[in-house]
Amino acid sequence: MRNIVYVILGVLFGIAMYKGEAASWFRIFEMFHFQSFHMYGFMATALGVGMIGMQWLKRGKKDVDGQFIEIAPKQRSITRYLAGGAIFGMGWALVGACPGPIFVLIGVGVWPMLIVAAFAVLGTFLYGVVKTNLPH
Repeated sequence: MRNIVYVILGVLFGIAMYKGEAASWFRIFEMFHFQSFHMYGFMATALGVGMIGMQWLKRGKKDVDGQFIEIAPKQRSITRYLAGGAIFGMGWALVGACPGPIFVLIGVGVWPMLIVAAFAVLGTFLYGVVKTNLPH
């Protein structure tokens, strides 16, 4: 029953993304052509909220089961960031949406996004399979 809170928060997040036009191909096009600040402002707001949330979690907060949340240090590697960013950017450019709005667009009836979601899940699965063989 307590998981319903997460479903409600997810639905509210989807509504905010749709109403904020973060799922709009035209807004994404404007962003990549530096014609509008809209998406940059949307992302800056998300970044700010995320930074505040991470700092809050680092102060010894507990999860829903009462366990302390441990944040593992990230492995830093310019090669990994460049490769991952390039793959992510190509997918974003081809599809016209990053992973978050994919599900928002499915929710509003853009059915071809079901194919995109299926391949996103497949890509995540394949990454999990080959992750241990990737260079650090």
